[in-house]
Amino acid sequence: MGVILKPIDIVDDISKEDFFEKYLKPRKPVVIKNMARKWPAYQKWTMDYMKEVVGDVTVPLYDSSKADPAAPINAPTSEMKFADYIDLIQREPTDLRIFFFDPIKKANRLLDDYISPKELMGGFLDKFPSMFFGGKGSVTFLHYDIDLAHIFHTHFNGRKHILLFDYKWKDRLYKLPYATYALEDFDISNPDFEKFPALNGIEGIECFLEHGDTLFMPTGWWHWMKYLDGSFSISLRAWDKSWAVKAKSLYNLTIQRNLDNFMKARFKKKYMDWKEKKAIERANYALKKGLPRK
Repeated sequence: MGVILKPIDIVDDISKEDFFEKYLKPRKPVVIKNMARKWPAYQKWTMDYMKEVVGDVTVPLYDSSKADPAAPINAPTSEMKFADYIDLIQREPTDLRIFFFDPIKKANRLLDDYISPKELMGGFLDKFPSMFFGGKGSVTFLHYDIDLAHIFHTHFNGRKHILLFDYKWKDRLYKLPYATYALEDFDISNPDFEKFPALNGIEGIECFLEHGDTLFMPTGWWHWMKYLDGSFSISLRAWDKSWAVKAKSLYNLTIQRNLDNFMKARFKKKYMDWKEKKAIERANYALKKGLPRK
């Protein structure tokens, strides 16, 4: 059976009414082809332009190695001058990525080059755009975003492969307790079903982004991303109207994150071993019970 992947819905353009009824209300992902074609960024955001605008900034880099049990999630593994990094990802494959690059702090000029799609929905967090850069072959491990925002993720200068899973599959995806990510021992694009049997039969959506494509990723959706070329993306975030989702976001960002970091620092490998054991137990239970219900 394996992982069951359906192709994502793709539209050239979409009205506010259709977007609400077909995607926002049911919280279903979609790719919008033409949204970013209206942005100055569609023409301007080349690799050379990024080097010119960002300048000689030193940036933290992340790789695909398993997290240090004592380190907070998203701790960098090295750093490099931004221009040198852009040269690197244009020159050769690398698993080094720039994660949550903040254009407001690092390159304010970039804010003039894109437009939040407020014609489709409200709630945009205009002060919190994030950019992501990756070399060919680099992978963003399977996770969902801790703040539970809706995300409009637009890609530039290459291709990106994305797998998406509804939040209801969290236990079958081996979600770690007190975390927003899964066990890092499996490759969701090519899993070992003997070692991770709960992945067999899970259902997801497959997506390929090219230059200027925008992925709408609703709150809580798990995502795995692989850069097929050295390239980059920007994520624009918007709150869900649900107060329950906002409360869960606040809990994740404060209580859960601080508790998890404290336990990692205090108990290190013992705590991480417990988390991994619980993730496997919950996945096996969900598989045995046929969860989630279809």
